[in-house]
Amino acid sequence: MNLLKIPNKKGDKIYYYFDYGRSKGQRPTTGIFTYTNPKDQVERNHNKEALLILKTKESQLIIDAQATGGAYIPRHRFKENFLDYYEEYVTINQQEGNRHLSNSFTQFKEFIKKEFISSVEITENFCIRFRQFLLDKFTGETPLNYYARFKRVMKAATKDKYFHENPTEDVNARSNSSKSLKENLEVDEYLKLLRTPCENEEVGLAFIFCLYSALRWVDVKRLKWPTIKENALTTRIIQRKTGKPVVITLHPIALEILEQQRNKRILTGDTSELVFQLPSADGANTVIGKWVSKAGIEKYITWSCARLSFSILLQDERIDEATVAYFMGHTTTAQVRKIYKRHRPKAETAAIGVLPTPSQESRKKMGSEDAAKHPNISYVYSIK
Repeated sequence: MNLLKIPNKKGDKIYYYFDYGRSKGQRPTTGIFTYTNPKDQVERNHNKEALLILKTKESQLIIDAQATGGAYIPRHRFKENFLDYYEEYVTINQQEGNRHLSNSFTQFKEFIKKEFISSVEITENFCIRFRQFLLDKFTGETPLNYYARFKRVMKAATKDKYFHENPTEDVNARSNSSKSLKENLEVDEYLKLLRTPCENEEVGLAFIFCLYSALRWVDVKRLKWPTIKENALTTRIIQRKTGKPVVITLHPIALEILEQQRNKRILTGDTSELVFQLPSADGANTVIGKWVSKAGIEKYITWSCARLSFSILLQDERIDEATVAYFMGHTTTAQVRKIYKRHRPKAETAAIGVLPTPSQESRKKMGSEDAAKHPNISYVYSIK
């Protein structure tokens, strides 16, 4: 391992570089310099510390080279604070549009309530308590999604030798069923909202757009014009076979809303890429609550109910789950089947009528002797 010492133009400082050869990129800087002729004690102390750091870096590189190809991982490769490892994993592996991984890190920090945690502190019991923390705080699939991402981080950390055994191996992710089913809007209630003015037009139009497109709040909040082309919406889903995003055709009402927003944009000179100018989620839900009540709908409706309503009404009309999942941005039907569905009886009289029933004519032909031989039929005949 060679080190190059190159003075600056003034000659008052010396910069140090690693020397791996003469090709491009083989002489990276160490980021360290010393004073050529230190003028005071501060500069002398700087030189002393800088040379110690330089010696440490040189030693680490030599150890790295010696460990290459073996099972041993040098200790300096480990991050003492496991939060640093977690954060780096999130940065490297975060997928656009998927917030579960970054949110799992946020919840992990909230759970530990401190700025430093070593890998030694993360035991199986610790993981059980973190899972319970998520279950106590969230409902539905959220605790499962966050903990599943945490498990992914722990699996990676185990492979990176932070743990001898994965502490989450036997601590499975769990969902937390809601105590009450979320409300959805029926066909007549869609129409009621369309006929009822909303006090905040942007909120009203954005909500109706979600009713007809299944977008989530976070999706419509940041919806931009470049994602809408030729009456279709480009989603964040990427087809595995083609490597291209899924393009979903929009409902005529959704298209009318977009046209209205375009015209408004032209009239006001709005240059923003955002389709809707919306307040906070809480503010928007407050507006929705008042609007729903004004329309005479006696239900507790929030923004997330739009997505559920979209799914239920399509399935009521016998649209298959695969198509509904496609519209909603899912790559499988699992979420549609588990979350965005309601099992509710419809047309009970017509349904029960499909069971076999003897005709009046066949009843008349059946005599008392036959009835005696068939007590079950006799019982049916006794019912008026």
